[in-house]
Order: sequence, then C-alpha cells, then structure tokens
Amino acid sequence: MEAKPSALQTIGERFEDVRARINAAAERASRAPDEIKLIAISKTHGAAIVLEALAAGATDLGENRVQEAESKINEIGRNTARWHLVGHLQTNKARRAVELFDVIHSVDSVALIEKLERICVEAERGELPVLVQVDLAGEQTKSGVDSASLPTLLDAFTVCDRVRLVGLMTLPPFFEDPECTRPFFKALRELRDELKAQGHFQGPGELSMGMSHDFEVAVEEGATMVRVGTSIFGERSEL
Repeated sequence: MEAKPSALQTIGERFEDVRARINAAAERASRAPDEIKLIAISKTHGAAIVLEALAAGATDLGENRVQEAESKINEIGRNTARWHLVGHLQTNKARRAVELFDVIHSVDSVALIEKLERICVEAERGELPVLVQVDLAGEQTKSGVDSASLPTLLDAFTVCDRVRLVGLMTLPPFFEDPECTRPFFKALRELRDELKAQGHFQGPGELSMGMSHDFEVAVEEGATMVRVGTSIFGERSEL
C-alpha cells in the first residue's frame, strides 16, 4: 500500500520521498530513474504551495482544468515550469490550452486534434506535443478513446504540421490494491510498442500513467511520466 503523506512533512520532503520511490521502482525494473518524469499535479492547491514544490526541485507541473491553471500560471509564471494539461480538454477551451500548456495529455477526438492544429497555425505556435488518452477499461465516467476508435484518431495526426503525437496516457480504474492496476499499465505499454513499430510516434513514445496510489507499479511497467498530486501536496483543498 502507498505511504500516506504525513501532515508533519514539508512539500519538499514529500517531493523527495516520491522521487526516491520512483527511483526504487525504476531500479526494480532495471530502468534508469532519469527516464521517468515526475509531474506534480497541483489541482485545487494555490500558487504559494506550488512554489514550494518548485523550490524543492519540481520542473513539471500538471493541471486538470484550463481555468484553474490560467490563474496559477499567471501568478507563478508561464516559463517557471513545464506545464502539462492532464484533465479532459473541451474544444471550447482549446485556444487557451494552446496558449498556456507545454504538453496536453488528454487528446481523445479527431475534432480536438483538428482544432488544436488550426489554433497552432493561427497562433503561430510551431509545435504542440500531445498524448492520446486511451480508455482501456471502458469506463463511461472517464474520457479517452477506445481501441476500436484509435486507428481513426491516429490518422488525424498524419495531416498535422504543428500537433505532434508523442505518446499515450491512461487512467485505470481505482483499486484498493495498486497491484490490480498492473494489467492496464502493461496493456498501454504493449499498445505503445505496437504503434511505435508502425511509426506513429515522433520520438520514443511517452507513457503517461500512474498517480499517487499506483505510480510505483506504473514505473515498473514502463511509465515515462507519472502524475502525482496527493503524495506531494496532501489532500485537495479549496483555492
């Protein structure tokens, strides 16, 4: 079971603890720890707390909602960190997302890909790295493209000059035992490997998978990006 962050720990101590756990999981899987990017998810936490994570060494910050991210980014600074959008992106928020984020993890429709490409051209943004969110469990309450729709989605990238497919993301069902998430992470890795062999990725093919509850299992199964919030910042709070 995951270790609960102590109320007595500082943000810096929690960040270092998560980093150490990532390193240990990587070593168990005979991987280099520097292959895994730790994205600190600051959903519902204010800018002052996020600044503590930056002071502790965080270089990548993640947000679930465009509107919440905008106020934080304006306060903290657009170039202070590498900003990731990890939550569902509605097409009517696409323009602000292109302006605010370095990477978008949650692309799940052809319409969204086409709109992001058009906005990048209009905004003269040269490149926008994105990941496709894959729904491996068929959960209706979660976003993501299913396996049957994935080929059509991938075809949309072939006509893009600015939007660049760099990997896959998934959010498995929640299980009390993190070990139960392993089959989902393994399935995403195998899907990535298959698509990589087919030439779909520009680059190695990122795997964004694993959160506070299960990131160690995700690392063991090949995650290159883990999205950790509670284990760094504590329980969610109101802004």
